[in-house]
Amino acid sequence: MKILAVDDDAIILKLLDQIILALGGHELTMAESGAEALDVIAQNEGAPFDCFMFDIQMPNMDGIELVKRVRSIDDYFDTPVLMLTAMSDKRYIDRAFAFGATDYVTKPFEVSELETRLNLLQTLAQKRQPHAKKIFAAQALGDGGLPAEQPQFELYEPISIYDVENVIDHTAFENYLAQLSRSSLFGSTLFAFAIRGADRFFETLSPFEFCSLISDAAEVISDTMHGHQFLMSYAGNGIFVCVTESGWRPEMDRLTDHVNLAFVRTELYNNSGDRLDVRVVTGDAVRLVWKSGNSLYSALAEAHNSAEEAAIRKERERGSIWMTQNSA
Repeated sequence: MKILAVDDDAIILKLLDQIILALGGHELTMAESGAEALDVIAQNEGAPFDCFMFDIQMPNMDGIELVKRVRSIDDYFDTPVLMLTAMSDKRYIDRAFAFGATDYVTKPFEVSELETRLNLLQTLAQKRQPHAKKIFAAQALGDGGLPAEQPQFELYEPISIYDVENVIDHTAFENYLAQLSRSSLFGSTLFAFAIRGADRFFETLSPFEFCSLISDAAEVISDTMHGHQFLMSYAGNGIFVCVTESGWRPEMDRLTDHVNLAFVRTELYNNSGDRLDVRVVTGDAVRLVWKSGNSLYSALAEAHNSAEEAAIRKERERGSIWMTQNSA
């Protein structure tokens, strides 16, 4: 794996060089500032990096700003980014994830921990190319092109969403929950939104239209929760999972009403000009107090599944009302 590590501390860079050399199988390039890193990236345009390791606290351009700048480069919109930090303030970690970080490790780091994180990022990097091809093929459809091969993805697959505030890749979201476990940062709340009739939208819309619908839905939900501290990701099957911070535990019925009102006002359409009547439901809000390890993932599954079940119930009720009206 071709890695670019950026840190203003020469000792950390030397340590990383020794560790990665000992692990084997990787090619490491180093930079001592965000500006130097951007120059190195430009110089390697023909042979892009597979993974980045950025220190958060650097002068002039910190690692969070560097992540933001790198994510704006087409070749690196979903390249794995591991943040290196000695900072215990969780706000910086949250901002790093919000701007596109994939995972983080805390200094001073152990060799075994760094190896574990790099193995995960290598797996993500290997999956990245075919995923990127699907996205670009779907974009070609939206531009009026008709590629020979239609991009194929399943309803259950997560879709990466970019340029929507506080919305992150689903793998990064799971890594964030794992960090909550490792850092004993409990007290957050998990819940999920489910798009009603997501399967119908998936069957009737083109791949580009469905991806656009998911992206637009993420923006509507994110805008509705503006002012609160949260992270959100699209988990597939029309489900958006959210984790809140700072003790905010939303009143779910009220939040759902606000989001659905925002959908009414937004007026979403397909490429033919037909309006898409998008509505969401929410499941149970799961408090993360005292949860750790596997129980965090169980809480995520509980939030996800309860929202999905709520959407199924609503669609059944909708079908029952329609049949009653047409039988009268």
